[in-house]
Amino acid sequence: MTNSLRPHGHPRVPLPQAEQPTEQLTEQPTDGVPAPRSPHIPPQDSHSATGATAPEAGPVKQRDAFFDNAKYLAIVFVAMGHVWQPLTAHSRAAEALYMVVYTFHMPAFILISGYFSRSFDMRPDRLRRLITGVAVPYVVFEVTYSLFRRWAGDDSTLPISLLDPWYLTWFLAALFVWRMTTPLWKAVRWPVPLALGIAVLASVSPDIGDDLDLQRVLQFLPFFVIGLFMKPEHFRRMRHRDVRILSVPAFAAALAVAYWAVPRMNSAWFYHRDSAQELGAPWWAGIVMTLALLGCSLVLTVCFLAWVPGRRTWFTVLGAGTLYGYLLHGFLIQGSRFWGWYDAHPWVYEPLGQVFLTLLAAAVVTALCTPPVQRMFRFVMEPKMEWAFRRDTAEPARERGGRADART
Repeated sequence: MTNSLRPHGHPRVPLPQAEQPTEQLTEQPTDGVPAPRSPHIPPQDSHSATGATAPEAGPVKQRDAFFDNAKYLAIVFVAMGHVWQPLTAHSRAAEALYMVVYTFHMPAFILISGYFSRSFDMRPDRLRRLITGVAVPYVVFEVTYSLFRRWAGDDSTLPISLLDPWYLTWFLAALFVWRMTTPLWKAVRWPVPLALGIAVLASVSPDIGDDLDLQRVLQFLPFFVIGLFMKPEHFRRMRHRDVRILSVPAFAAALAVAYWAVPRMNSAWFYHRDSAQELGAPWWAGIVMTLALLGCSLVLTVCFLAWVPGRRTWFTVLGAGTLYGYLLHGFLIQGSRFWGWYDAHPWVYEPLGQVFLTLLAAAVVTALCTPPVQRMFRFVMEPKMEWAFRRDTAEPARERGGRADART
């Protein structure tokens, strides 16, 4: 996700070595979007446990504890990365941690989003869920964030634009586009190489522009397509004991490389928001960095998922609310920037202050994912909007078939 403060319509320029989002990043509700509604997913192994059932009419649907755990832990890393961003200019260690986290937290979200998009087929009920679970929250929060910026005094003259996502809303715009193209990826012969080729071309194309944050949509596309073609056994293999053991030196090596790279590399590469030329690099660097970061992100994503618990834990229920935590914590993060909170409290740049901020970020985003918050904001995140859609004549038959399957 991103901490970008670039106003609507302004040209992009090379960014400093720090910045940046959910995300949500990813959810199971809208068949692959972060939220409480989810398709039936069988347990991944003997340690898996199912969570809450879907709060909607139709057959009882189970949630896989592994994916809810993964989404919750990923959103915690998202929040930590956001509070670390202002610290990176004062601490080389903080920026090294920042780089490592930004290498895998959004790829993990997007990969899981792709995995839960496998059943998307333009069926009317799935299109409705995509609109109510992704498009509507995008519009609401894009407008709300813009009004918040004006109220906070960032710039009262900026227009409200639904074509130029600001801050965290880029993920919702991207997820909508990715989901709508799912049938295409199922139809082509070599989907992953094609998606990777598109990402590479985007990284060397500075004229793509800001509309719908298309650079991010295209550069993160391979992770979604890879997730789209993953199977349950792939996740089981990730959680094998040997993979967990190897992930420890892999993360240690990543931290060491990141610490070395801090004074030598622009961390804006990890946002996938700009082309190579916009970051002041030659065009061919976009090809090299896209391929290199894809490899690093996949390795660290596997390492991250290898340590995600497969059983039900105290935070499993919070996995259904990661979209809530993702979008709502943005107001607190941006408020701290607009009102100069970091500069007013210089102790946060000290080691103990950094630890405090890290724990505070984890606690706040955890609170924002809880069921009471979900109930409070469900009218925005998952509106039913039955008045806006025609009745799907095939839906009653599908519901009866689902109930029959549940009884057998």
